Amino acid sequence: MVTQSATITPSRDWRDPLAHSTGPIIAAIHQPNYIPWLGYFYKISRAHRFVFLDSVSYSTGSFTNRNAIKTPAGSSWLTIPVLKSGRSGQPIRDVEINNACSWGRKHLSTLKSNYGRAPFFTKIFTLLEPHYDLNPQGRTFLSEFNIGLICAIGKYLGIQAPYIRSSQLNISGQKTELLLDICRAIGANAYLAGLGGKAYQDDAKFEEVGITPIYSSFSVQPYPQLFGEFLQNMSVVDVLMNCGYEGTRRLLGL
Repeated sequence: MVTQSATITPSRDWRDPLAHSTGPIIAAIHQPNYIPWLGYFYKISRAHRFVFLDSVSYSTGSFTNRNAIKTPAGSSWLTIPVLKSGRSGQPIRDVEINNACSWGRKHLSTLKSNYGRAPFFTKIFTLLEPHYDLNPQGRTFLSEFNIGLICAIGKYLGIQAPYIRSSQLNISGQKTELLLDICRAIGANAYLAGLGGKAYQDDAKFEEVGITPIYSSFSVQPYPQLFGEFLQNMSVVDVLMNCGYEGTRRLLGL
């Protein structure tokens, strides 16, 4: 749930500042993660503009190149191998996938072996599979791959906010200043963050410039899963395989 109530009508064009709107123009900002958890799509569904934060430094061990699925042995990581040698501190937009490894086929095989008996396996696997058809000799940027999957899943769920990459914007700054610069650049006067944002963003700075901070306390309610006891915060793929279109939308409150 969102801790501040707001009526949200998505804009068709993020470049239009919605000057005639009487309600808040809400931005949500997040790194382009790999098959992220359901809360990521909750933020997309509540935003007028969703910004992929691809201009900040890539962090090894983050959710940018990995996420968790459920297996008979419990939670297990699906990890995309990336090229790292001599690339420390590179922005997310420049991170390249190591396609010399047959990781795409392995991920699809892992999904098939663990979700083959899920109620909505066929439909969701058909949605995901084309994105993994990668040229081993080609250059594939991690952010573009992730964004492609996120947009496809969002479209399937009917929750397409206008998407923007932070690298498309003329912005600078760190932490709160970076978030403020993004909000100003896209004409937002409210910012939707997860509860973790309380640890690093300065709400007073938002309010000083007329941007309202909003915090989401969304958590995934238990849903039917394979393999026994319910596990929280798996990749959205786990939700989709087990709940399908209608069940996933219901968990999102749509």
